[in-house]
Amino acid sequence: MPDPPYPRQFVDPADDLATWDQIEPYYRKLLDRDLGSVVELEAWLIDGSELMACIDEVRTDRYVRMTCQTDDPQREKAYLDFVENIEPQWKQMCQLVDIKYTECPAAGELPRPRYHVFDRDVRSQVELFREENVKLQTEESKLEQRFQKLCGAMTVHYDGKEQTLQQLAVYGERTDRHQRQEVWELATKRRLADVDTLEDIFDELFKLRHQMARNADLPEYRAYAFKAKQRFDYGPQDCLDFHDAIEGAVVPVMRAMHKRRASALKLDTLRPWDLAVDEQGRPPLKPCETIDELCAKCSRVFHRVDPELGDRFDAMNKEGLLDLDSRKGKAPGGYQATYSESRRPFIFMNAVGLQRDVRTLIHEGGHAFHAYESRHDPLFHYRSAPIEFAEVASMGMEMLAYEFFDEFYEGSDLIRAKRAQLEGIVNLLPWVATIDAFQHWMYTHPDHTRQARQDTWLSLHARFGGLEDYRGHEKALAYSWQRQLHLFEVPFYYVEYGIAQLGALQVWQNARRDRKKTVADYRKALALGGGCPLPELFAAAGARFDFTLETLAPLMEAVADELASLDG
Repeated sequence: MPDPPYPRQFVDPADDLATWDQIEPYYRKLLDRDLGSVVELEAWLIDGSELMACIDEVRTDRYVRMTCQTDDPQREKAYLDFVENIEPQWKQMCQLVDIKYTECPAAGELPRPRYHVFDRDVRSQVELFREENVKLQTEESKLEQRFQKLCGAMTVHYDGKEQTLQQLAVYGERTDRHQRQEVWELATKRRLADVDTLEDIFDELFKLRHQMARNADLPEYRAYAFKAKQRFDYGPQDCLDFHDAIEGAVVPVMRAMHKRRASALKLDTLRPWDLAVDEQGRPPLKPCETIDELCAKCSRVFHRVDPELGDRFDAMNKEGLLDLDSRKGKAPGGYQATYSESRRPFIFMNAVGLQRDVRTLIHEGGHAFHAYESRHDPLFHYRSAPIEFAEVASMGMEMLAYEFFDEFYEGSDLIRAKRAQLEGIVNLLPWVATIDAFQHWMYTHPDHTRQARQDTWLSLHARFGGLEDYRGHEKALAYSWQRQLHLFEVPFYYVEYGIAQLGALQVWQNARRDRKKTVADYRKALALGGGCPLPELFAAAGARFDFTLETLAPLMEAVADELASLDG
């Protein structure tokens, strides 16, 4: 499947855009150009999109290289060079370009609905921009990099070798309860060793973010974040109502699962190290032995969902666009990034040989397919979708792949894998509510103390948490929020997972009725990129953009029914 070429038309192919001195002349050309007609304006937008993509690819490459090896000083230096010496000037120049667009009479003559979302978003960006925030955003990026470096250095010696905390997760599924406790306590002790440093980093981030909001004439950072994330289709109260819906429809299901787990394990009390082990005392699911085997089996899953998507994944593997293993110095977590000029996706994760590796790679594969499907659009702005729908692409792929877990397992292990997928959804939604509610409280109480923050976190755990008992490990629970990297790196980016999960569950239900049509609708929706408002993107995928109890309750009933059917 040959890729369509995307040769440069505006930027000199010989320019690597590694410095601001190389970049600035192109923006001067854009700012000096006459835009007297719609034709001239559209050509100008395409040239600006090309330039944006070229610069974004430089940033992405440096970020990817840095996160793949956070202890490499050269990679760190290159990334920080972009953050400190290119990004601030780039943001200011983008603001001038956006202003030129908003002041251009021809902008009002652009065809609708093609430019509706673009026009709305640009005008919102212009309104929110403050020059004094550029410096604060640079400091924010540097603090986020410090957080990543700190987490990347978290290792412990266990089982005769140095291991990352991600690698220790393997032991959480071991049947030896004493070993599970030992490893959990070892990992927790390592995290708590940096608890004060993490608090300091977060306090600095929090202060910067609050100041950004004040600079933008907004009362607090929540208002700033909702505007910056261009949440035109829902607001803070909708999120708070979503929390209530999760508390009513999902938390009871999760706690019933925990009660069942305790009974099956013959435990009077569940402990934090009892949440991942198999209820029947079987050894952990072993989806594969090597990264190559993980890729080969996921490839077969993707081909069964859709042959073209399977070919896309194979091309990524062949082109070296996957970094999947966990190792010392590698940043935590997983993500999909897009090299915007070449329009190729990249997948980063920390595989350690668990079933969750399967879920993560399929999830990030969905993001990668989104990048492939939408990359045809000449407007850089439309080659990515709002996060609320971007996560439908990834979570929807998880549910489309659900029926093909037999590529990894058979018999009782297949049932276990499916059960783990559904239980993961049940566990995710209360955690989404916890993290999102925590952020709503923090950022609307900008003068809160560390103790108040801790008290609020514990109250939210009581509201949305499971039945596990942290007696003797109260400090671990009090600071467990520090494990969520989104709080440090991408504030207010988490409720999207919950919203998108409802979209993905609707895709799953549709596929059970008509798989072929559902996959076709899914791909058509992905191809829209960010060119439509959220409700239209959801509708194109055959789902309602709605996260009220009316939508949530029947979907949770479907999940509960499926779990019951797996029990036979």
